Amino acid sequence: MPESQPRLHDFPGGLHLAPHKEASTAQPLQTAALPARVVLPLQQHIGEAAVPLVRPGDRVLTGQVIARSEGYVSAPVHATVSGTVTAIADQPVPHPSGLLAPCIVIESDGRDQWFEPRRPLPDWQTLDPERLRQRIREMGIVGLGGAGFPSAVKMNPGGDHPVTTLVINGAECEPYISCDDMLMRERAAEVIEGCRIIRHVVQAERCLIGIEDNKPQAITAMRAALGDATDLEILSIPTRYPTGGEKQLIRVLTGREVPSNGLPVDVGVLCHNVGTAAAVYRAVRYHEPLISRIVTLTGAAMARPGNWAVRLGTLVSDLVAGAGGYTPDVDRLIMGGPMMGFALASDEVPITKTLNCILAADRRELPPPPQPLPCIRCTACVDVCPAQLLPHQLYWYARARDFDKTQDFHLFDCIECGCCSYVCPSHIPLVQYYRFAKTEIWHQEQERRKADLARRRHEFRLARLEREKAERARRIRERKKAVKPETGGDDKQAVIQQALERARARKQAQGATPRNTDNLTEAQQRQIEAAEARRRAAGKPAPGGRNEPD
Repeated sequence: MPESQPRLHDFPGGLHLAPHKEASTAQPLQTAALPARVVLPLQQHIGEAAVPLVRPGDRVLTGQVIARSEGYVSAPVHATVSGTVTAIADQPVPHPSGLLAPCIVIESDGRDQWFEPRRPLPDWQTLDPERLRQRIREMGIVGLGGAGFPSAVKMNPGGDHPVTTLVINGAECEPYISCDDMLMRERAAEVIEGCRIIRHVVQAERCLIGIEDNKPQAITAMRAALGDATDLEILSIPTRYPTGGEKQLIRVLTGREVPSNGLPVDVGVLCHNVGTAAAVYRAVRYHEPLISRIVTLTGAAMARPGNWAVRLGTLVSDLVAGAGGYTPDVDRLIMGGPMMGFALASDEVPITKTLNCILAADRRELPPPPQPLPCIRCTACVDVCPAQLLPHQLYWYARARDFDKTQDFHLFDCIECGCCSYVCPSHIPLVQYYRFAKTEIWHQEQERRKADLARRRHEFRLARLEREKAERARRIRERKKAVKPETGGDDKQAVIQQALERARARKQAQGATPRNTDNLTEAQQRQIEAAEARRRAAGKPAPGGRNEPD
């Protein structure tokens, strides 16, 4: 360890695992062939899914925005090839559920014609951080370490805790995965410059780059790219899983403890992945959106293990076929590593922004898990938990669907590293129970929010109706005050007298006889006399039932 390197710290728990990285790092980084068809999910990130801006039949160019971000926590989607949009429909995506999701399908024309104009920013050091943050947002950059949180949002933490330390995660602690290792070996200058851009955006006082000591070539390349500059610090850290966890890496490099249910910014730290830093550099320097990433192809059942720079939306089947295919004894296909990854039902799914590794294993390498046995409360899971939780208690409460208790035991502090499942002598899939509990709690929270929204809307409607009722009553009162009685006053008796007089006048007009003809015209009097004569001739009684003498 170099003498100038500051003192490192430790975190509880963790495991020393076989790296299994030699097979995929034996060959240099390769570039995958341009795909004939790409499938681009509208949601490749945490937050709201993007909204399509194109329709089937539209021609698109490489780098063109084809789906805009929806809301603040979201990211746009760009065309990764030039060609024609053939469909916007549900397609298989890499997800544990195996369900379909909305995607934009583009048939490539093979020309890879770029969208113009592109606006590089070579002098980014002189620009306002907000402008750079907006550029990063427009280019669709999200965290490439696995979570997929929109980077522009993460670079604008706000609040009362300024970012004093920027931590760049180059640990890549999970077995088999080596895409970040190869990135640092072959594109170290891009990573270094991306770290400087992020530091400028968040105005951090210092920047620490942590790389596990089982990656000596990456450490050498990064230090060579840094040269004599002192604005960044590259630190070699001990290899132990899960050092690459955000909270664990922050503790190792700074000694600061991120609080329960808290964020790194609560202790003045912001953490980004080395892949994210390289993507930020290309977005700012060359105006290049996130349209490709490095993916590790590895495992005993992979014919040619290695790392490939591949366009997003390329089907895993096409990428594997271009890399030599599988061996005949392939048994399982896993997205990610063996600890935090999940099995894929098919390789007919696209490469997304958060897909970093495809592990093709045979039965000898990753045998099927044995049948779970009852928990014996040995607490081996407690000893290895890097978050200092009680995994066995979380298991019991999650199994009993007592979700309130799981939260009392800090379920959401679990990073799902899989250490507990790895050491469990009863082979209980503990992490699966935690994921189930989190999903149920999130679902219940969404239902509660919907119910609260419905209640607020109902209360608002009732309040609106009450306001309208009161307004109508007010208008009626005002109209009554504005109407003045004919007597010129507000006396109630005068109003009644006027009404009686009007009724009497109407009655007289309707039932007038020849004896009450003082106010009738001459024509009206003649009509009445004629009617009276006809009545007498017919012998009919007079109005009112009276018979008059001849």
